[in-house]
This record gives sequence, C-alpha cells and structure tokens, in this order.
Amino acid sequence: MNSQCQAVKGPRIGVRHLQSLLLFLGLTVIHIARLNVSVAIVAMTNAASTNPNFPEYDWTERHKSYILSSFYWGYILTLCPGSFLSRRFGPKIVFFVAAIGTAVFSLITPWCISWGDWQAFCALRILQGLFQGVIFPCVNEHLAMWSPPEERNRLGAFSFTGSDCGTVLAMFISGMIANGALGWPGISYVSGILCIAWCILWLIFAANNATESRFISEAECKYIESSLQHNEHFHERSIPIPWRAICCSVPFMALLVARCSETYGLSTLQAEIPSYMNGVLDMDIQSNAVFSSLPFLAMWLLSYVYLIVADIVLKRKWLSLTSVRKLFNTLSFWIPAVALIVIGFLDEDHANWAIALMTLSVGVNSGSTIGSSLNTIDLSPNHAGILMGLSNTVANVIPILTPLIAGVIVVDKHDRGQWQIVFGIAAIIFFLGNCVFLIWGTAEAQPWDADDFLRPKDAETCPEKSPPVAEIAPAKPSALEPRMSWPDRHAAKSSD
Repeated sequence: MNSQCQAVKGPRIGVRHLQSLLLFLGLTVIHIARLNVSVAIVAMTNAASTNPNFPEYDWTERHKSYILSSFYWGYILTLCPGSFLSRRFGPKIVFFVAAIGTAVFSLITPWCISWGDWQAFCALRILQGLFQGVIFPCVNEHLAMWSPPEERNRLGAFSFTGSDCGTVLAMFISGMIANGALGWPGISYVSGILCIAWCILWLIFAANNATESRFISEAECKYIESSLQHNEHFHERSIPIPWRAICCSVPFMALLVARCSETYGLSTLQAEIPSYMNGVLDMDIQSNAVFSSLPFLAMWLLSYVYLIVADIVLKRKWLSLTSVRKLFNTLSFWIPAVALIVIGFLDEDHANWAIALMTLSVGVNSGSTIGSSLNTIDLSPNHAGILMGLSNTVANVIPILTPLIAGVIVVDKHDRGQWQIVFGIAAIIFFLGNCVFLIWGTAEAQPWDADDFLRPKDAETCPEKSPPVAEIAPAKPSALEPRMSWPDRHAAKSSD
C-alpha cells in the first residue's frame, strides 16, 4: 500500500539533468555577451593598453555610463512580456529567439560603432537588452516544468550558476581577446559565435516539458509528472493568473525588495570593478581583466559549496527551507556589505587586499541564488515565470541607475573618496534589503498558487451558476490522495 503512494523514482541521471545543463550553458553564453562590455569599453578608450592596431574612442565617463546602463533600458521592457511569451509559446522557442538575436547584435557591434560612435553602441545594447529580457522568465518556467520538488534546489541552483560562469568568462577572456590579434572587436565576434553554437544544442535537445521530450524514458517522465502532481491534461490547459493576490502578497513584496537590493550591489560590482581597478589600483587592461574575473570565479565556485551545504541541511532536516533561504541570503548580503565599505578605504598600495575583499564579497554573494532567486518557484510553481518576470522587471531598473549614479559621483576615476561613496551606498542597500527578507520572506507555497484559486466561490453551492466544465481548471490533487498514474498513451508514443 505504501509503495503505491510513493512517487515513481526516475533514473539518477536523466534528461532533466540535461535540461539543467542546457540552461547552465545558455546563461553562460548570454552573460558573456551581456557583460563583456565592461572590459571592452576600457580597451576601446585606451588602445595603447591592449592592441593599438584598432581604433580608439575619446569617450567621457558620462558616455561610458550611458553605454553600461543602456542594455537595461531595453531589458526591463521585455521581462513581463517574456513571462507571457514563455507561457504561450513555451520557453524553448522564446529562449532560442533571445539567444539568436543576441548573437546577431554581437556580431555587428564593431561595424556599427565605427559608423555611429557611442550612440550606435547604446542602440545595439538596448536591442540586446530587449531580446535578453525574456530569458529569466523562460528559465524559471522551464525549471518549474522539469524539476521535481526534492531536486529543485539542486537543478535550479546549478542552472543559475551559468550566470556566474558567464560573468567569469566575460571578464577573463575579454581581456585576453582585446590584448590579442583580434583586438577589442574580437570580443563581440567570439560572443556571437558562442551564442550560435548554443542555439544549435538547444534546438536539438531542449523540450518545454517532460511529455514533449524525444529522449526521455517513460520512468523518468512518470517521476517528474507525478512529483509535480500534474494530471493527464495539465499541459493542455491555462491557469488564470491571480494578479491582485500576487501584487498584495507580502512574501512576494519582501522577495522583490531583496532582489532589488541584490541587483544594486552586484551590478555595482560588475559594472564598476574594471574602472575601479584601472583608476584607483592603476592596473593595465590584461591584469585588470584577470583580477576582475577572480571575484566572479569565486562566485561560481562558492555557489556549488552553497548548493552542497543546502542539500545536506535539507536532507537531514536541520533547518526548514524557509530558514535555509534566509540564512543563505543573510550571508550573501551582509558579508559583501562589510567588504564593500572596507574596499573604499584601500588604494594601490593595498591592491592585494582590495582584490581579496572584492573576491570575497562577490563570491559570498553567490548564496543569493539559493537565498532569494529560487524563491519565486517556492511561492508559486504554477506562476514561477510570471513572478520572475515581475520581480526582474522591477529589480532590473536598478542596473540602469547604478552606472548613472556612479557616473555622477565618480568624476575622477583616480579619486578614492568618490569610490567610497559608490561602495558605501551599495553596502547600505545590501543591509536593508536583507532585513526586509528576514522579517517577511518565506518559502511556503502561497494560497494563490492553487489551480482553482480564481474559481467562483459559489460554484460548489450553486451548480446552476457554475461555468461550463471546460472553463474550469482542474484542481490540483491533494497531497494526501493517491497521485494519478501517467497515461498509457505516453508508452504508446514512446514505442512509436
């Protein structure tokens, strides 16, 4: 009897892990194309430090701040539409279009800059942002359909570490490319080619859900669908979005504040580290690129430490999922806040200490993936893409502001006092954002996640007033009821 109530276990390594790997690689190449500009812009305005055979541009700090922030002008416009597009057409095709668009704009960047100067560069970055805005809603939608609850931390956190890997590579290889025979134009060419290569893999191996995959076994499909409590017609129906309940949800608002504060601190580090190292620490472009990538290498590696620790703590039931989220978020926010304040008091005579503290602050921040980034799936698996679209829309207004704020404060990149203000603001926001998450955050699924949350209240008491059966979304099975077995038609489809 007990064995009948237990979910069928799938293979230890299966297609769900392949989907997570594809998401990891996709976020890697996308972030290379997104973040290489912080290194490229240094090479483009100081050709003597890289390859002098390529054009040099006389851009002011204000022009640079426009270029660094312009990506997010387009990015925030497609975050919410990305949620609807991924629900309507599936994350597979939407993610593909985003990546191929990014590739095209990367490949034509050098030519456009030679034609239209920094204004053309800003225009291209806006277009790249428009295409990339749909990506994180796609990732959340994809993970919600492919990750069983007991594996969600593992698969989700691994997928999101692609962002860290892409950040490391964007900082590291961009400096090497700019210093080599390809010069700074090679940064854009390599980014575009990597995106195209990933698109080919994604088209072949990706699927919107387990039932659509050509490569999945019947056992793994049963395991995924039963663990997610999906019935036979789940993927053919549309669940109404409870907009009012979402916007009035205190846990979601707490998550939103945490995401905004995390984005401010991290975007400050991502966009300003190369300029800080060049101006205050007096590093050349190649050393700049190597040391700029170190913090994000630490972030990438420490994310796996967080993942392993979270798995152990949750399996042994030492802490609840909510406690794990809050603990990891506290570590990833408050330690970088302290480090940022200290960094502001260091100059080129203490360059090693500055690099070590930057590495520590960014590396420790990787815990925010388990702390708050995956919290959208906790609050509502059925609306995970929508929540990610809403939270990212608001949170990514912040990266528009951070370079502009830094551009107003830092008028002389060699002035350490001006950088102290930039890093101090980021530290304060880190601290306050986590305070809000500690008080009101949770990892419990919210009542408005239920399939039938928007069903008319009188549907059961007044059958004559009930809408037609076809218009009512089937209710999610109770956790105490036996889960519906996977239809035999899947076995017939597999045999075909």
